[in-house]
Amino acid sequence: MNTANATSTMLELVNMQGETIGQAEKLSAHAHPGTLHRAFSVFLFTQDGRMLLQRRASTKYHSAGMWSNTCCGHPFPGEDPQMAAVRRVGEELGLSGVPLEPAGTVVYRHGDEASGLVEYEYNHLFVGVEDRAPSPAPDEVGETALVTADGLAALRADRPFSAWFPTVLAAALPGIRRTIPDGGW
Repeated sequence: MNTANATSTMLELVNMQGETIGQAEKLSAHAHPGTLHRAFSVFLFTQDGRMLLQRRASTKYHSAGMWSNTCCGHPFPGEDPQMAAVRRVGEELGLSGVPLEPAGTVVYRHGDEASGLVEYEYNHLFVGVEDRAPSPAPDEVGETALVTADGLAALRADRPFSAWFPTVLAAALPGIRRTIPDGGW
């Protein structure tokens, strides 16, 4: 498990209204029972309505090897969540400058049985359309897949997904449907 980045990165702690109340190291914020912190989740789609998923690299400190949404992460303290999401899509997937639209926020607390860590997040959701092929960073992404809504249902029945995926997908669906109105989502 690669925890070097997790212990050196600072996260922005927030209250239930999303107001900044402090900072904590990434790994300590994810230690049981979890500390509420700012995060983001991105959902990218192709023009024809397929969702880009990623399987997290097997070396990730949390939810390693599991399928999840296009990209997720944490803004640096004081960093705009939308700018952080654009930055991480470039870093993780090699897709720089992808325009993202806000799709709401959601608060959740989900544990990861394998690592014992907890995601307690005030999560900013973003949706975008991008037809360029990703070029994933191997230390971040194990593989990618483009799926239709039916393809996602089949994949979820057959493969492990991150604990937060159902929560962020459900919360982002209104924004997804505004962005991809004929995609079947």
